[in-house]
Amino acid sequence: MILDRYLILPRKKSGAAPRSISVMKSISWRVVGTIDTVIISWAITGTWQWALSIGGIEVVSKMILYYFHERVWENYTKTSR
Repeated sequence: MILDRYLILPRKKSGAAPRSISVMKSISWRVVGTIDTVIISWAITGTWQWALSIGGIEVVSKMILYYFHERVWENYTKTSR
């Protein structure tokens, strides 16, 4: 990612990236996804006001949906062990 070039963060001995990198990648991916939604919304509606409104709703709704998605998977992995 772009941020990886500018941030030098220590890696764990296992070679895995630290959690801070995962958080930054999650945020940057959400930004990219929302920009995509705004552009598509603008292309369909023809107005930036509608496109930004849709993008604002989308970013909040997807974070909420992801939280519940994550909780379902967490419960699934606990019961399948």
